[in-house]
Amino acid sequence: MRKRPMRRLTKKVDLSKGFDKRLNALASGESGVLAGGRKGIEKESLRLDMDGYLSQAPHPASLGSALTSRFITTDFSEALLEFVTPAFESTWETLRFLCDIHQFAYARLDNELLWVASMPCRIPPDADIPLARYGTSNVGQMKTVYRRGLGHRYGRHMQTIAGVHFNYSLPEFFWPHYREIVGDNRNEDNFRSDQYLGLVRNFRRFGWLVLYLFGASPAMCKSFGSESDLHMPSLSKDTWYEPFGTSLRMSDLGYSNKNQSRINISLSSLDDYIRDLRSAMKTPEPGYEKIGVKIDGKYRQLSANRLQIENEYYSPIRPKRVARSGERPTAALRRGGIEYVEIRSLDINISDPAGVNQNTMRFIEAFLIYCLLEDSALLDDTSSSECSHNQSATAKHGRDPEFRLARDGREVTLASWAHEILHNVSGIAELIDMGDGGESYSQAVRMMRGLVDDPMATPSAQLLEALTAAQCSFFEYALSVALGHRNYFASIAALSDSRQREFEQEAARSIEEQKTIEASDEISFDEYLANYFSSD
Repeated sequence: MRKRPMRRLTKKVDLSKGFDKRLNALASGESGVLAGGRKGIEKESLRLDMDGYLSQAPHPASLGSALTSRFITTDFSEALLEFVTPAFESTWETLRFLCDIHQFAYARLDNELLWVASMPCRIPPDADIPLARYGTSNVGQMKTVYRRGLGHRYGRHMQTIAGVHFNYSLPEFFWPHYREIVGDNRNEDNFRSDQYLGLVRNFRRFGWLVLYLFGASPAMCKSFGSESDLHMPSLSKDTWYEPFGTSLRMSDLGYSNKNQSRINISLSSLDDYIRDLRSAMKTPEPGYEKIGVKIDGKYRQLSANRLQIENEYYSPIRPKRVARSGERPTAALRRGGIEYVEIRSLDINISDPAGVNQNTMRFIEAFLIYCLLEDSALLDDTSSSECSHNQSATAKHGRDPEFRLARDGREVTLASWAHEILHNVSGIAELIDMGDGGESYSQAVRMMRGLVDDPMATPSAQLLEALTAAQCSFFEYALSVALGHRNYFASIAALSDSRQREFEQEAARSIEEQKTIEASDEISFDEYLANYFSSD
């Protein structure tokens, strides 16, 4: 392995001395130590009919079982597809697999389209939004009841919002080198978990930048929340919008919903994180008790507690570990520590046929490594409040020239703080490029600098500009793009024989696995739930 020289800063910025020391130590050590992190994508898309209305048709059997398929499942609604890639070391492999899933799925949708935006298409009243169905097994029933509970708690409209989740883990050979740099003698699992939690805390601090750079939902169809007064201006008779908005999906009308404001999950340590999640799952919530749990023999929700299960806790980032069959997420974390992080704040990019591109993935990867290397103090009530304010305010007003972020009790411009972060991220990108043998990561960071310098070049501003130029509603514009994306996937080269065979075999395998699960149940659903919630 060849050595890298110490990093030379090109300009003076308010750098963390700890970050720069750690980055320089990595730069002067073995090359390639930051390259090859594993990246996976989970991308949601609503199915709709050719007129743009939410599909009422069941999940296509030709796509496999939504319960057991590794690549194509559903989220809240039967009409909300979720495409899942394996984790790859290169962004190109990840994107190619995601595109292949799209191509396979499009060929099996009978006169249906995939919606291309995070904010939904023309959707019906809550009661007519179909819940995802996973068969008759106990685990399948639990998944549906959980979603029924979400509908009662937050409304089904909110659950039709879609996004892109980016899963990331640093390369395995990074950890022993980094532990030596930090001088930590604990076992690697504990060290890795603490470092990932530091990353998570910093993502909470700096995640407003992701909303600014990649937010693509400044407008939405008025069928969303049609029974509510959202206090937003109208772009057209069918479209609500925020003039300087970036990501309405991540604002308080979407996944920063105020219903969860009383849930406080600590990020101080993995034990505290697990403790607080489990506490929320055991703490009754009066408003949810009014809904009821099992009424006239039918479950309305899994429990009347603040959280039904761990995944109900909405956060822009989650620490994760792959769970074993039947294992709860917190039990998996307690067993082996944090294995990777899941970034949940990426909007679907309406301009990309797959909803995301390599430059986005490359930047997010470098940004996450920056969040890990940067000093990460614990979050107290004041700093947590600043994080929440910065996220929600950026989501609604991030491109406003008068907009200010809260930073350690003072106000700062978004551009000044963003450029400081981007300077540091550029150093990370250079080291990844050294391992990859190119300049793609550095180029991605340069592109993001351009978006900070020119807010009108951001995806959110570009979408509003396109709506204005086309003189049409958000729905009409997104529907036309959806048709274009369908035609694109129909026009490109056919899937390779091996990939086609892989997807067909997975669809068949998943259906057989669901049948096996359903045939193997030996206890009632009531007993299954009791056992599930009593397990540690």
